[in-house]
Amino acid sequence: MEVPVKLSLNGLERLILLHLYVYGPDTPKLMARRLLGSRTRHSVDEVEAACEALEEKGLIQRYRGSLKGSPTSSIKPWIKIRAKWDSKARGVYYDLTKKGKETAKAIRPAAAGAGGL
Repeated sequence: MEVPVKLSLNGLERLILLHLYVYGPDTPKLMARRLLGSRTRHSVDEVEAACEALEEKGLIQRYRGSLKGSPTSSIKPWIKIRAKWDSKARGVYYDLTKKGKETAKAIRPAAAGAGGL
């Protein structure tokens, strides 16, 4: 399966797309700590810059949905359930657009073959 659109994505941008595809909406701060469930050595600034670049390409968007009762990060998602009474999300959450989901689906088999997922 080919990437639907000719995009130039670096390794970090690919990891972010796959992370959001697998784990759902997440913040750059938490993604900098754990991308795809593994510890990373990326700085928050690097991840934020990559998220902004992906947002400009139309692959991700700022999350506008409710986080109540749903996992709020990839770090122990079964523990990190947002409390029902806590309605204020902390930080900027990003989620995939339709184009981003198609791209993530296309690059996922390549990442799995390379041992990335």
